[in-house]
Amino acid sequence: MADLQDEINTTAEAGELDQSPARPDPRTEPLPEREPGHGPEAAEAADPLERAHALLAAHPVADGYSGLPGTLRDLPWYDFETGDSGLESDLPRLRAGRVGAQLWSVQVPEWLGTDQVVRTTLEQIDLVKHVVGHHPEWLRLARDASETTDARNCGRMATLIGPARGTALGDSLGALRGLHSLGLCAVTLCGTSWAGADGLTAFGEEVVREMNRLGILADLSGASEATVRRVLAISKAPVIFTRSGAAALRDHPDNLSDELLAEVGEHKGLCMVPLAADRTGSSAREVADHLDHVRRVAGPECVGIAGMYDTPEVHPEDLVDPSDYPQLIAALLDRGWPEADVALLTWGNFQRALRGADFTARATRERRTASTARIERLDG
Repeated sequence: MADLQDEINTTAEAGELDQSPARPDPRTEPLPEREPGHGPEAAEAADPLERAHALLAAHPVADGYSGLPGTLRDLPWYDFETGDSGLESDLPRLRAGRVGAQLWSVQVPEWLGTDQVVRTTLEQIDLVKHVVGHHPEWLRLARDASETTDARNCGRMATLIGPARGTALGDSLGALRGLHSLGLCAVTLCGTSWAGADGLTAFGEEVVREMNRLGILADLSGASEATVRRVLAISKAPVIFTRSGAAALRDHPDNLSDELLAEVGEHKGLCMVPLAADRTGSSAREVADHLDHVRRVAGPECVGIAGMYDTPEVHPEDLVDPSDYPQLIAALLDRGWPEADVALLTWGNFQRALRGADFTARATRERRTASTARIERLDG
């Protein structure tokens, strides 16, 4: 995968919003350009928040986890354009926070039975498509890095479907392919019979290989160390952790030890640090500590952001909704993060993971046909 890593430092694609009927929002107006003659020293001395807005205009936030589908499904009505229905991430706030892409989780409650999990996941996917189709001036569905870039170049926020719970597959590779055909981009492996405390079963390994062939990202947040290590060993595509911080800073089942973070860095995976008080702390400073730690241990190419907005999670007091992303980025710049590393954090690393999944899928399909493996044959 080394050849893919060189691509992450390419110049970001620029795109302005097309003609849109949406109400103007003063928080999203372009920043004034600096006066001619100001050199690098002046840029470094500029206000961190101003620098953050300028950087995010070129490298917007790719948010690794949004709970909007579940929240919208439970609301009797919603107004996505004004936020009057109490959404944390209504469209004006997403624009104010310079969000360019989001993974919209279609995970469902753990207590649902298998049949209900499959049905409800399908309903969530259908809802995502309905919402995106109803707001074409703001949103665009995307399945891979190319479509994510295209959406951004057209001034739209790329909406990617996933992650879904692994139980939504119903222990069927055919179901995995069916969900992929509907646009599913990521699957969380934990909570299944084939990815447990002892690692992957034979069928679980076949699931990972088929995900590689399809271009579906493996989400390992919440997975056991044995599962994480086995997936890292057999997956040809980058893996992601959609909501994991540093266990060295805060003890949480989804957070990663330094040993695992180092292994994630060696395999060029992506740890997306959540903005959730129980996982990463109750302030932007504590979230920034986690981002610092993951960047130091796993490497600047392996850290991202997961807002976890519109979920039951309590957010840090100064990161209450997506419009606060510039404040977080300003805090990192104030800590001395190079702008190149911030650009990787917000946009480049997620794009690299998507490109890696797509590259692996194309290569794998040339030598491997769809798997017909069945769980009762492999794990029975």
